[in-house]
Amino acid sequence: MSNTQWESLSVQAVAVVGVVYFLALLAHLAEWAVLRKLPNEAPVDARTRTFGRFGFLLTVIGACVHLIGLVGRGMAADPNRVPWGNMYEFVLSGTFMVVLIFLLLRARFHLQWLAPVVVGFVLVILMVSQLTLYEEVVPLTEALSSPWLVIHVVSAVIATGAFSIGAMLSVLFLIKERSSERTTGFIGRMPAPEVLDRVAYRVHAFAFPVWTFAVLITGPIWAHYAWSRYWGWDAKEVWAFITWVVYAAYLHARATAGWKGRNAAIVALVGVATLWFNFIGINYFFGGSSQHSYAAPAVVSVQGPADASVPLSPGTR
Repeated sequence: MSNTQWESLSVQAVAVVGVVYFLALLAHLAEWAVLRKLPNEAPVDARTRTFGRFGFLLTVIGACVHLIGLVGRGMAADPNRVPWGNMYEFVLSGTFMVVLIFLLLRARFHLQWLAPVVVGFVLVILMVSQLTLYEEVVPLTEALSSPWLVIHVVSAVIATGAFSIGAMLSVLFLIKERSSERTTGFIGRMPAPEVLDRVAYRVHAFAFPVWTFAVLITGPIWAHYAWSRYWGWDAKEVWAFITWVVYAAYLHARATAGWKGRNAAIVALVGVATLWFNFIGINYFFGGSSQHSYAAPAVVSVQGPADASVPLSPGTR
């Protein structure tokens, strides 16, 4: 296959993923619509279980097609590369990791009830990235052409996916805590607040050392090879460290001060806000001055009336 065909395959795969995730969301919403009027203790009939199984199957199929879209992005480049060269590709990878981590944890922590939240979140993020972040496939910049790219970004993507799942659990904990007396509907069938709090803590406890490895170990090593320095107080480096400090405070408070429940959930949400601002917001507010500007949306120069360079967004190219 040619590079153009690989890129076309990736675009088509992402479009199919959107449709499949949307159908999965509908199946899960249909499942919860049937359960809406049933108390927690009421048995689930075969039809309702079928909706849930169908939604799960569609989610698995969507994840497989999602992976094809990622592989296609890498194979479309000349030379072939990993699909982490810009913001669009990172978001594509991050959303895939959110779905993958959910599927891996689904049976272990009985997270079937979380499916519509995960699928809905991923679907919205994919749609927004497709409309605002999409860029054509280009070769990696010199700074990105390093084996440390794979090590650093894989660990960052894994941590991002896990932190995002932990944030969803924290939000649902806050909702469940305020509506603990409800015995029907989606909220009523969620686990008890203590269970949500415990699972959120375990997910964060897994993600934090992975994030530490990405930010404080592989990141500085890669920076040394790319820019001959381990740490330069670049905007993205600073915000990555801020994210690390917030999550370190979250885990430290739970381990030493016995913070649980509402306070811990709020700190976790502050952490995920700094995380996603680091990956997306930094590129818009500090992209021109950041050494990580390779991850910012593409800027194309055209000749204006006064021979000036006019920046164009990816969607206007």
